[in-house]
Amino acid sequence: MIIINVKENESIDKALKRFKKKFEKTGVLKELRSRTAYEKPSVSRRTEKIKAAYKQKMYAKDNY
Repeated sequence: MIIINVKENESIDKALKRFKKKFEKTGVLKELRSRTAYEKPSVSRRTEKIKAAYKQKMYAKDNY
């Protein structure tokens, strides 16, 4: 369970934004979406490889 302590004179919007950040870091929603439909291991490996190649390409572009 995520607990957010609202500080004095803090707006609800800021507290909600902190909650959303913490919730996003836990990865609950991402895991839930991945579990809704079965994905073959070969497909998941392929997507991981594509993502890794993209990240590597972007990192190499930054160095030059």
